[in-house]
Amino acid sequence: MTLSLSLLLGVLLDRLLGEPRRWHPLVGFGRCADALERRLNRGGGRLARGALGWLLLVMPPTLAALALTQALPGWLVAGVALYFALGARALHEHGGAVAAALAQGDLARARTLTGYLVSRETDAMQETDAARATTESLLENGNDAIFGALFWCAVAGAPGVIAFRLANTLDAMWGYRNARFNHFGRVAARIDDLLNYLPARLTALSYALLGHTRQALACWRAQAPRWDSPNAGPVMAAGAGSLGLRLGGAAVYEGATETRAELGAGRAPHGADIARALALVSRSLWLWLALIACGEALVLVV
Repeated sequence: MTLSLSLLLGVLLDRLLGEPRRWHPLVGFGRCADALERRLNRGGGRLARGALGWLLLVMPPTLAALALTQALPGWLVAGVALYFALGARALHEHGGAVAAALAQGDLARARTLTGYLVSRETDAMQETDAARATTESLLENGNDAIFGALFWCAVAGAPGVIAFRLANTLDAMWGYRNARFNHFGRVAARIDDLLNYLPARLTALSYALLGHTRQALACWRAQAPRWDSPNAGPVMAAGAGSLGLRLGGAAVYEGATETRAELGAGRAPHGADIARALALVSRSLWLWLALIACGEALVLVV
């Protein structure tokens, strides 16, 4: 049952400790990524330069994690690595803060807090806008910050979860379709799409099973192909359908209104629906842990 021990250790450490307030490894990694990007992202051959940057940043920590698993108990190394990759408690803290601000009628604070979760402009948001943006972020990041890490920890232990989290971080930093990153960040974006392909669909299925299942599956099938991201589409469509909420639609980015596809079905979200989204993510997390533990026990018995 070493896999279950690793996953439970990572989840419990995240629940008890949350993200490190100082000396977070991902903060240092982000600074290194910024410095390397400034050095490499210029001149010609930016696609190849972006690929080189990805290798230089991701491979050494992944190989170091592999070496540690040879020197220390693999389940322990995997559990600690999973802790640093997980963001379950952080999602609850950030989402809960927005929900609390909306419940208190403090729209200005809710806008500010929502801005910590999303890249769109929040200055003119009303309650429904803030609730929609926060719910979208929680559902999508449920995959990026929780289930993708669990999946790769289960598949490849500490090296798998380290590689996944660093690749996901580079996609968040470099994976933009703009003049600066369109070529340089393309490899990072495609690798993240590949690593997230199975986890995203398992996350979408989990969301669907724990809510309005038939509606969630129908939204996933009909709406996900319209979304820009091949992995966020299934996750958010299934999550919105499961909750009986309508997400997507117009959002303001850098002063311009972008009309996005609608996801889900039902009414527009309110502040109280943020707690429902968080509960869906939490139920999905415990479902994953239970299924993995049962699967591992079955293998041992057989």
